[in-house]
Formats: sequence, structure tokens, C-alpha cells
Amino acid sequence: MTSIQTICKKVLIVEDDPAMAVGLRDGIASEGYQVLHAGDGEEGLQLAHSSNPDLIVLDVMMPKKNGLDVCRELRSSGNKVPIIMLTARGQEIDKVLGLKLGADDYMTKPFSLLELLARIESVLRRCNCGEEMEECSPCYGFGNVDIDFKKHEARLNGAPLELSPREFMMMEYFVAHRGKVVTRDQLLDAVWGYDHIPFTRTVDAHIAKLRKKIELSPADPRFLITVHRLGYKFTG
Repeated sequence: MTSIQTICKKVLIVEDDPAMAVGLRDGIASEGYQVLHAGDGEEGLQLAHSSNPDLIVLDVMMPKKNGLDVCRELRSSGNKVPIIMLTARGQEIDKVLGLKLGADDYMTKPFSLLELLARIESVLRRCNCGEEMEECSPCYGFGNVDIDFKKHEARLNGAPLELSPREFMMMEYFVAHRGKVVTRDQLLDAVWGYDHIPFTRTVDAHIAKLRKKIELSPADPRFLITVHRLGYKFTG
């Protein structure tokens, strides 16, 4: 998995469990990353500002300052460092809130180290390719739909429109690539954060659900167009 892009990239681990921290530090360092560790939220926030990491692996439940507060303060200060949040099993509200606060991805404990490494590489790759994408405005409207990506809020004909966190991520990716063909593999990598999902029909199923929410006629879509044998194109 080690690639030339990983060399000298700096990853900050903010984790209060010593055993978990050691395992993460050794595993991430073995892939060629420079690794820093903070044992609580306050120290993590200080290191995030002083050491300028390329990515933060941030636990939610920590003493002194929890991960959600750390994420909120970083984003409020204008710090856009990519963040992967770690949550305990069943903490669905933490996942949703973390994404709303500006986290780039999340993982539920217990998890595979290999999967975390894949997600780290994917998030860094997306950020490195950011300059190739059109700038995505925090607010975007098309047809009868208005989306505020910063607040994770959407409206249809002025009424609240319920989109899942993954649907927000899909729409943000489509808006950033509007007018361009996006393959299923690109969506799996950008939205799911890793490449090992075996079936591209996962994307098709989510596209079908999203069309039901944003299209006047899902069977004859106007905005999310299927490009035969290639993928999808957003025309909004």
C-alpha cells in the first residue's frame, strides 16, 4: 500500500487509549507516514495548530476536550486539515454530527488497520486532487433543490429535504465535478473512502435513492444522468 505520496506526510493521532494509540502509531508509521500523538483533546488541538499535520485521526470520546469539540474549533478557526473521526459502535449521532462539523470521514471501532490505512490514503489523495476540481460553493441550488453543504441542510421547493450524510457527500462530489462524467469507481473511492467494496451496484442503489429525492421524475432524470457503460453526470 505504501506509495510515494505517503512519504513525509504527517499524521496526527488524537487518542487517549494508550494501547490503541500505540497500535495506530506503529501501523501508520509502517506505511511511511510521520506520526504524532496527542493523548487528549486539548493537546490534540494544540498540536494540530503547531505541527501543521497533513491529516488527523481523531477519537470522539476523550478527556478534557472531546473530538467533536476539537473538530468544531479547528473548522471555526479556518483550519481545513483532513479529519478522520473514530467513534464507538452505535454512536450514529456522533457520525452525523462529525460530518456536519467538517470531518472528512469516520470509522466505527473496532476496525481493521488495513481499512484505516486505505481511508487515510484515499482522503489524502482526494485533498491532493482538490486543485483539479472546481471550487464547490458552500451553498448550491439547481431546479427546485437548494443545498447548504457547510450546514448539511437541503430544501426542496423551500421545504426541508432529508439527505443522509453519504448523500450529502455524493452531491458535493457531483457539484464539484458538474458537467463531467464520474465513474462508479470514482464515487466509491471519494464517497465511501476506500476501494474494496466489491460491487459497483452499491453506487447504483444510492443513486436511485438520491434521484427519488431530487428529481421531479426519477425514471427520467434531469440532473443525475446515466452515461452508458461509464457512470454518471450531474447537469444541475
